[in-house]
Amino acid sequence: VQEEKIFAGQGLRLHVCTMEGAEWLEEVPEDTTVEKLKERCLKHCVPGSLEDPKTVTHHKLIHATSEKVLTDTKTVLEENIQDRDVLLLIKKRAPPPLPKMADVSAEEKRKQEQKAPDKDAILKATANLPSRNVDRTVAHHNMRDFQTELRKILVSLIEVAQKLLALNPDAVELFKKANAMLDEDEEDRVDEVALRQLTEMGFPESRAVKALRLNHMSVTQAMEWLIEHADDPTVDAPLPGQTPAEATAEAGASSAEATAGPSSEAGGEEAKDELTEIFKKIRRKREFRPDPRAVIALMEMGFDEKEVVDALRVNNNQQNAACEWLLGDRKPSPEDLDKGIDTNSPLFQAILENPVVQLGLTNPKTLLAFEDMLENPLNSTQWMNDPETGPVMLQISRIFQTLNRT
Repeated sequence: VQEEKIFAGQGLRLHVCTMEGAEWLEEVPEDTTVEKLKERCLKHCVPGSLEDPKTVTHHKLIHATSEKVLTDTKTVLEENIQDRDVLLLIKKRAPPPLPKMADVSAEEKRKQEQKAPDKDAILKATANLPSRNVDRTVAHHNMRDFQTELRKILVSLIEVAQKLLALNPDAVELFKKANAMLDEDEEDRVDEVALRQLTEMGFPESRAVKALRLNHMSVTQAMEWLIEHADDPTVDAPLPGQTPAEATAEAGASSAEATAGPSSEAGGEEAKDELTEIFKKIRRKREFRPDPRAVIALMEMGFDEKEVVDALRVNNNQQNAACEWLLGDRKPSPEDLDKGIDTNSPLFQAILENPVVQLGLTNPKTLLAFEDMLENPLNSTQWMNDPETGPVMLQISRIFQTLNRT
């Protein structure tokens, strides 16, 4: 018995197919290289073709199940090919031909024709137009940033909504709705599209939910967090304040408050106090959570932890913007975030006079949306697409844009 037969690798039977429909069975040892296997396949399906040395390099073998292109220098065992696996032998696509010099010249000429005019060309074309003296500095400052102004609008609208809900004769029903929103499972508030994108990548759903909450529903940042913490033993631990026991206890307490409702003797005052407490619970649950990675990175630059958290809060957890804020004039300040808009301003009066906004302010869900956007501005898209809160946000945006152009 020959020595190579004694120590030969285990034999594998592989089904090989071609794009033309040919199909056959190849029996090879598991230590056979992919290149040798490819040569055997070519001899079987294209006899005489191996006279051209380029024939082997112009073909490739693909594992049908994993859709992986097999590497010529690796063995069948190294490519993790199993007995009775199906392989596909196909010819590689020819590389695209290099462009001709005439085509390159024509493309460059086309780009030059589409190039924007320079300053001299603009001045020449507009020489006959009447000149206007515009103070660009004043014009720039008059263009208010919508996101900055929206935050002030939301702060003031929250105060109005709280007063309206507290004076509502159906306060008990409103308490129940507010409590239901407060006790709602966190999974119901996760962006379903973002969650589906992460689960389709292979991440467990519970872990993906946690990553999205920590990264304000940003798929990119959540994916980076999941990869970074893949081997972390505490990766599946619940977030602070979200343990099942605490959630159940809080739900029970809230339900008891909702069922009890205000007493008939001092209904108005107790209703107002109860609603105020509910709003405080909602706001505590929406407390700002700084990105721990950004906190560490900024503190390593020499900044104090408190000012780092302030910078991230002002800049919605955007590390680069927070760094610029820390190095700059630090405007707006964290205190400015809690200031509302001037209630006597034309903008705020126009918003309050809008019928859609007036109706929305009597809906507890609108108040919840305002609170959420106040703490997590990145969630504004979610509320803009909501059938109940979307129309209110659309009217606020339209009124702002209209008055900002005047």
